Amino acid sequence: MSSMNEYDVYAMTYDAQWGEFADDVPFYVEEAKRAHPPVLELACGTGRVLIPVAQAGVRVYGLDASPAMVEVCRRKVAELPEEVQARVTLFEADMRDFSFDERFGLIYCPFRAFLHLMTTEDQMAALRNIHAHLRDGGRFALNFFNPDPAYIAEAASQGRGLAKIGKEFPHPESGNKVIEWSTLGHDPVEQRIEIYFIHDEVDAGGELIRRTYKPMRLRWIYRYEFEHLLARCGFEVEALYGGFDRRPLTDMRQELVWIARRV
Repeated sequence: MSSMNEYDVYAMTYDAQWGEFADDVPFYVEEAKRAHPPVLELACGTGRVLIPVAQAGVRVYGLDASPAMVEVCRRKVAELPEEVQARVTLFEADMRDFSFDERFGLIYCPFRAFLHLMTTEDQMAALRNIHAHLRDGGRFALNFFNPDPAYIAEAASQGRGLAKIGKEFPHPESGNKVIEWSTLGHDPVEQRIEIYFIHDEVDAGGELIRRTYKPMRLRWIYRYEFEHLLARCGFEVEALYGGFDRRPLTDMRQELVWIARRV
């Protein structure tokens, strides 16, 4: 595996950008606590969900394809009490082809990370690998947005545009203000979203010190498309919720929150 990953550029500022998002944490902690241990988190990043799972008393493996993300997570875990550290095992690995002797009662993939798989072949490779690493009756939990065709068509017709998305945060090393911008492009034919997050680091006088471009690619998945993928890879849908509070799915604007069981 290469020592560099396209998402390594997010490692330093990831927690400043998204570390405070916690809407999904109680859901994944609850699922982890009810599962036969250990559990496995795919795309664990810097430990935003993994650490609360370990703090809840669950033995958890975490993997991420980005070496830099895994390194940040290791440093954060090393600051935890020893009994919590002992519950965490971290790996640099790809969800499509990881290989462990361990079998898990739950594998989960939070924060829409499954959408980083850009082809049907990649999606099925990951699902088959997940299936192979679950215990009999084990479950796979994940979430991603519900694609709205009307919004996608409108966004695609408008093309790319630079927009300030409202987020400002201190740079973790320099303390300078970072102003975040983004461009967003939709390809309805390929079901792809291409994003550039643009970070302007400015000094106290407002002078631009550094501009950093951070790419992100996603391939959206429709509800029944994913049900079909799950069935092809040996799963049945146990539950599909419209939010992390387990509310019914009734609106296109809701998050799709899935629990699939290995059969």
